[in-house]
Amino acid sequence: MTNTFCSRALEVLQIEAEAVRQLAQYINADFERACQLLFHSTGKVIVMGMGKSGHIANKISATLASTGTPAFFVHPAEASHGDLGMLTSGDIVLAISNSGETAEILTILPVIKRLGITLISMTGNPDSTLAKLSDVHLCVRVEQEACPLGLAPTASTTATLAMGDALAVALLDARGFTANDFALSHPGGSLGRKLLLRLSDVMHKNAQVPVVQRQATIKEALLEISEKGLGMTAIVNPDRSLAGIFTDGDLRRILDLRLDIHSTSIEQVMTTPCTTATADMLAGEALKIMQQKKINGLLIVDAGNIPVGAMNMHDLLRAGVL
Repeated sequence: MTNTFCSRALEVLQIEAEAVRQLAQYINADFERACQLLFHSTGKVIVMGMGKSGHIANKISATLASTGTPAFFVHPAEASHGDLGMLTSGDIVLAISNSGETAEILTILPVIKRLGITLISMTGNPDSTLAKLSDVHLCVRVEQEACPLGLAPTASTTATLAMGDALAVALLDARGFTANDFALSHPGGSLGRKLLLRLSDVMHKNAQVPVVQRQATIKEALLEISEKGLGMTAIVNPDRSLAGIFTDGDLRRILDLRLDIHSTSIEQVMTTPCTTATADMLAGEALKIMQQKKINGLLIVDAGNIPVGAMNMHDLLRAGVL
């Protein structure tokens, strides 16, 4: 029985992979025109579809919206009962129907045409009513569905979704859409936190920053590290500018030196110069630096090289950057 499940699953993947490969023949002048219309549109993209095509349409609209093309999904049946009021001049309708004969979409086409709204369609039938009435038609025809009955939309929905991704990414590239732009529309996710969160948002400040003078003893430095709990302390000059750093790792490295921690000054064993950051540095950038340097903490300094903050990997973990 297990072999039957696996063999059928492999067959499904092969059919759907072939359906996506076949889409390459439809990346043509029509695709280019659709991209041009969407790129130069001054309005929104309204994506429509019924049933399984509706689920795909919803996902395509979300992908467009998150990659720089304002878009939202409108249910065709609801559109006939008032939701067409969402459409305004300059908008573009992207209608999805595998057959191209979905009644709920065809019913509202006269209104779309009367409003002078551009219509782009995706169907598996270039000779369908929807395809013929569209300003641009994108073919997503597949040779067969992965469903052995040929009934459940499987390969066709996969192909349509891939074509939608192709549109969204082509537009993203044309707009010069950046990772920071993407993060602005995803502030609640881990990617948004990595790309938008700055060290000023996560660093320890003021009295929480571990600091000792360079004349302090190793013992005094260790007491400061223990009290502040960041596994390190900044060592500063008389003018408060940063002279170096001493960490838990440095302590382990000097154990064999048999130094008198009560009389030896911290400046004799501190690490200098040390890696620092600024408060406006992105948390994701700081994480990259820490990983490259193989360090667990960073001191944050101002323009005068005076420590104004400190943070470690635990702070990035709590902030959701890791």
